[in-house]
Amino acid sequence: MTGLSQIDIIVIVIYAIGIFGLAQWVSREKAGHAKNTSDYFLASKSLPWWAIGASLIAANISAEQIVGMSGSGYALGLAIASYEWMAALTLLIVGKYFLPIFLKNHIYTMPQFLEQRYGKTLPVIMAVFWLALYIFVNLTSIIWLGSIAVNKVAGVDQNVALIVLGAFALLYQLYGGLKAVALTDIVQVTLLVMGGLIISYLTLNEISGGQGVLAGFSILTERVPGHFDMILEPGHPFYKDLPGIAVLVGGMWIANLSYWGFNQYIIQRALAAKDLGEAQKGVIFAAFLKLLMPVIIVLPGIAAVVLAPDLAKPDEAYPMMMQLLPPGLLGLVFAALIAAIIASTASKINSIATIFTLDLYAKARGISTRAEDEAGSTGQEKHLVLVGRLAAALAVVVALLTARPLLGNSDQAFQFIQEFSGFFTPGITVIFLLGLFWKRANEAGAIAAAIASVLLSYAFKIGMPDFPFMNRMGLVFLISLALAVGISLTFKARGDANRISMQGVTFATPTTFNVAGVGVILILIALYATWW
Repeated sequence: MTGLSQIDIIVIVIYAIGIFGLAQWVSREKAGHAKNTSDYFLASKSLPWWAIGASLIAANISAEQIVGMSGSGYALGLAIASYEWMAALTLLIVGKYFLPIFLKNHIYTMPQFLEQRYGKTLPVIMAVFWLALYIFVNLTSIIWLGSIAVNKVAGVDQNVALIVLGAFALLYQLYGGLKAVALTDIVQVTLLVMGGLIISYLTLNEISGGQGVLAGFSILTERVPGHFDMILEPGHPFYKDLPGIAVLVGGMWIANLSYWGFNQYIIQRALAAKDLGEAQKGVIFAAFLKLLMPVIIVLPGIAAVVLAPDLAKPDEAYPMMMQLLPPGLLGLVFAALIAAIIASTASKINSIATIFTLDLYAKARGISTRAEDEAGSTGQEKHLVLVGRLAAALAVVVALLTARPLLGNSDQAFQFIQEFSGFFTPGITVIFLLGLFWKRANEAGAIAAAIASVLLSYAFKIGMPDFPFMNRMGLVFLISLALAVGISLTFKARGDANRISMQGVTFATPTTFNVAGVGVILILIALYATWW
């Protein structure tokens, strides 16, 4: 693409000013009240369900999902949608079984849960790991891929785009914290969904020669029937990426449970809910949005197989389909892409600040915070909020400086994220599942699972390079689980190690949650039955 028209630029500028102003307005405080740690890191524990659901999706969907998954749709088809559709089912489990325990015990970060459940060593290890992962893998990849998208669509120099995206995301949440991010994400998600649906409509209408969406979809399924197989056979060229039925019953569950249930920058939205009921409604809202995501992200990539069959790289599919948009509308959809990048980046920045400030800095200084209870003094609270803001700024600077060295020579940044994260995912899932549901689990077993996850994942990757990535995660999970159980049974934990209370915790859910959950499951059954 050669760039944006004047009207496109006007639309984007209006969006940028509007969303920045809205973020500052919704996060304002009453006269005389200074932001404390509960305000800044947990949005005063007052988020409504619609903000939680929208923010979960906005934090999740960014450049690597939009551009990368659309490219995967171009290369291998609808099967890549399992990442989105299985996530919807995972969210139901998180809402029904994980959130009641987290919220009843007033958990505000994942390292805090580990400290209350296992002891003081494991949470420090995991906090440092999460900070490294968030800064050097997730944050760098989001702004790097986002800068590529801006460069491809708008013709802006990539270095300039990189700096502008990082700086805007930082300023966007620097004053208001999580509240600024979460309460404006409904606008971001609305724009993202609307923009994606417009592109899907235009691509299908183009395929049908102006005869409408249904005709275009029918022609598309006839022209590329192989791109609508949800379960890939062993002989399929992309079987290694999506190994058949194992997608539904294997390693993808490990990745999804870790990402949606135990990932700070995702679960932080639900932990900031008014109450458990609001958190569960927010999770259901997010689950329905996940069902819609393949229409927005994957379908344009599949359509590009017909409309642009000779692309040099699959990841060019989404930017190419954006060329169908007329001036003005292109600016709106481009703003939606920027919205996804900014929302995800701002969410990541806030979670980095939260973990560093509450789980490392405050603990090291012996400071009690209002995010944890009501004991934090006003002076200390102001100091911790300042530390959080400085940590956020430093994280962005480090990410900007390391993005090109880490990812500049990589053709598959999305795979870089999956491979690196996948070394730790099985261990994280073992640690939290045992911590939540097995009283005998102890810190020695948890640390062993974390170490085994990394070592085994690396060994299998080197020794069996053709072994499907998802199957490897499943196998490493089972071995790490057995190791953690064995060590926990062999060595007794300290009597005061487990401070997570199950008293008053109930897994019974309201009728609205149950009915909506059944609706999600029935839709999933219909989707897989249709495209099996």
